[in-house]
Amino acid sequence: MNIQINEKKVTLPESVHAYATKKVTKLDRYFRDDAEAFVSFSVEKNRNMVELTVHASNIFFRASESTSDMYASIDAAVSDIERQIRKNKTRLARRIRQDAFVRSAEVTSFAPESEDTDAYQIIRIKEFPMKPMTRDEAILQMNLLGHNFFAFRDQDAEGLFAVVYKRNDGGYGLIEDVR
Repeated sequence: MNIQINEKKVTLPESVHAYATKKVTKLDRYFRDDAEAFVSFSVEKNRNMVELTVHASNIFFRASESTSDMYASIDAAVSDIERQIRKNKTRLARRIRQDAFVRSAEVTSFAPESEDTDAYQIIRIKEFPMKPMTRDEAILQMNLLGHNFFAFRDQDAEGLFAVVYKRNDGGYGLIEDVR
């Protein structure tokens, strides 16, 4: 597992980095070698915050913890990721193909072709590989990330672009391309 550590407005001793690396490496047993982990440290109002994101192929697991101790925040974030994996283990095994953790070479960018900087300012651009997946897989991935929507290529619609989203009534919605 490739582990990247980032500090936001804080400088931490190497022992914290080594501890985080040791703890995150324990997640290795769930993923193949191509998995990546991103650990971000920050301190706000005497709270030590750790944000941990694990990316294996098109599956993302994210946990964010804030405690009075950085080591406790690291432990809690790793525990949250393990809990998410255990909680969704049967769903992942039942709904996602065997090659779900194999990295795809196809990358889709949602960056606009041309920008009118006077009207709108894009603050952040995200690029990520999109492999075809079922609608159930997309909803599962959205829930794992804790997002309100998720863009994907709809396997049921020959790989066309689609978006699933959470509705206010508790259900899910689907926006699909109708080419």
